[in-house]
Amino acid sequence: MQMQLLKERIQKDGLVEDGDILKVDSFLNHQIDISLLEEIGKEFNRQFEGKEVTKILTIEASGIAIACITARYFKVPVVFAKKTKTLNIAGEVYKASVESFTHKNTNTIIVSKKFLKPEDKVLIIDDFLANGKAIIGLSKLVEEAGATLVGAGVVIEKGFQPGGTRIREMGIDLHSLAIVESMDPANGVRFRED
Repeated sequence: MQMQLLKERIQKDGLVEDGDILKVDSFLNHQIDISLLEEIGKEFNRQFEGKEVTKILTIEASGIAIACITARYFKVPVVFAKKTKTLNIAGEVYKASVESFTHKNTNTIIVSKKFLKPEDKVLIIDDFLANGKAIIGLSKLVEEAGATLVGAGVVIEKGFQPGGTRIREMGIDLHSLAIVESMDPANGVRFRED
């Protein structure tokens, strides 16, 4: 079920640019409306109610704030996959390659093995779903850890791109809070009907 409050905010403040880019940086992924994020976290908690979640996994950077607010409602830690190995990650790591639709590049994402264990039940949270590469990469980290993937929550899915179909065909329990059916700079955003 899609989230009406979010759809209204996208209509009001989202900007559609050429190249299938939807800018929501004034409220979601650059400047952040915490009140809206609270509602997003509550909605993900409602949609995945009954799932035994022990960790929330996201990818840096835009997914972190959303994952953190969502984690408050599940009362579990957030683990975020880093796009570059830094000196403060010591020891063994899980790795996966992820192609970014927005940035048009490929990153190797990593998570320290000490933060993902076989006993974990993982919920993936991210801001956008276009081609599905981020969720696929994160799910590979979960699989590599021997953990259980309980589902994936996405704030905005571009329903006209193949990611949502690809993720659902993989058998991942995917919940998107707003599914964009089509968009263009002249006409704005049109949402898929529930």
